[in-house]
Formats: sequence, structure tokens, C-alpha cells
Amino acid sequence: MILALPLALAGCFGSDADRPSVMGGAQAGGPQPFPDNFRTDTLALMRAYLNNPVGVREASMADPVQRELGGRQFYVSCLRFTPRETDGSYKGMRERAVVFVNGRADRVVDKASELCAGAVYGPFPELEKMTR
Repeated sequence: MILALPLALAGCFGSDADRPSVMGGAQAGGPQPFPDNFRTDTLALMRAYLNNPVGVREASMADPVQRELGGRQFYVSCLRFTPRETDGSYKGMRERAVVFVNGRADRVVDKASELCAGAVYGPFPELEKMTR
């Protein structure tokens, strides 16, 4: 019992590279199911991802397609939008990818140009109507 405490504390202070990610863990093994609730899951994830989810403009989304990440196939949906900056202004359009693991939105990828190459976008007005 006394030896277990230092090991448990060491796990708390390790780097992010030491922690297994959901995408690399056993939970992601095997074929991935299609994310049936991808629009609502994406909204929930983006509400947490954006500093200010209010006032998003020109939002569009591509339906999820399978892409390879880390040697495995995952469903990925691409987003384009113009967020409101902290000073209230609007700068450039952003492109992000949402990765789904086991049918649920798992993370947002900032550098999405490769993942989103060839994506076909449609309107995503729900993202423009977000509130805090």
C-alpha cells in the first residue's frame, strides 16, 4: 500500500505523452461505427473548444468520412467557420476537423487541411446559433 502511493502520484504528474489517448487506446480498436449524432456531438464539442461560441459566422460542415489517423480509420467531419475574436472583430475563416471515436465526437484537430482535402461542405446554421 505504501509503495502504491508514489506510483499513483507519479502518474498524476507525468506528461501528456505518458497518458494513453482515446484514439490510441484499446477503445478505438476495430471498425468504427458511423457517428449517427455527429451534428449534435460536434456542437457540444465546439461549445467547449471555442473561447466564445457566440457570434460564429459562415459556418459549414462536411458529413463524416473515414480518414486514417495514426494508422487507424476514424470518421472525420470537417468544419469551416469564422469565429468572433476576443475583441469582437472577425478575422479569417478557420478550418477544423472533428474526429469521432466509437461513434462520438472525441477531439478537434486544428491543422485540418490534409484531413479535409476534398471535403464537400454544406450549411451548418446550428453552429452560428450557439450560445454560452
